[in-house]
Amino acid sequence: MNLTLRIWRQPGPDSEGAMTTYEVADISPDMSFLEMLDTLNEELVERGDEPVAFDHDCREGICGACGMVINGDAHGPERTTTCQLHMRHFSDGDTIDVEPWRAAAFPVVKDLVVDRSAFDRIIGSGGYVTAPTGSAPEAHATPVPKPAADTAFEHAECIGCGACVAACPNGSAMLFTSAKVVHLGSLPQGAPERETRVLDMVDTMDAEGFGGCTNTGMCTTVCPKGIPMSSITTMNREYLRATRKGGGSR
Repeated sequence: MNLTLRIWRQPGPDSEGAMTTYEVADISPDMSFLEMLDTLNEELVERGDEPVAFDHDCREGICGACGMVINGDAHGPERTTTCQLHMRHFSDGDTIDVEPWRAAAFPVVKDLVVDRSAFDRIIGSGGYVTAPTGSAPEAHATPVPKPAADTAFEHAECIGCGACVAACPNGSAMLFTSAKVVHLGSLPQGAPERETRVLDMVDTMDAEGFGGCTNTGMCTTVCPKGIPMSSITTMNREYLRATRKGGGSR
């Protein structure tokens, strides 16, 4: 396939950025999107140009580091991570726009790379459970009901890629934050911090500059792991409950 790529180029966080056009030829339909970008970068390096910076790690759809907006869609036209998106979903002669996540809380570092450390700070504010010191407890010491385990596993699948934020017209992190809150709040080990966790994580989310949720549902349509919209409802209920109880032991 021969393709025209229009890619956002920005030298640094304090620099002006712009879309730059490139032509790539002989792209195999079996290539992943990142392999296609690797091919472009090899050509750029050969002719002495600066390669396109993009974030990635596992390339197996697990870490979510590869996020970028492709033709206006977070991760591209398929509900998967960018590294698992294959060029067979495009056609010969296509023009493809490639941009970084667009959110105030995700400042651009360079080209397609954004700083998503705001997510780390949300997790750090409450993403933990009480655990006694000493040797590891026996695996079955704390019984977990099957429905609770299923809910926890479903929400633990969130990889923190940020697609929900990039797709949301408000740049909201409600789906991400609610996934973490529901995951830990569903388990008996997470019960002691149940109230403080939701209050602290929501407060940190707001302090990081993410927008508010208006229930457009765009976040769930692009989430590669299928985190449900109901998790936001659950977090809102937990937040109201914690507020009425005075923040637990906060």
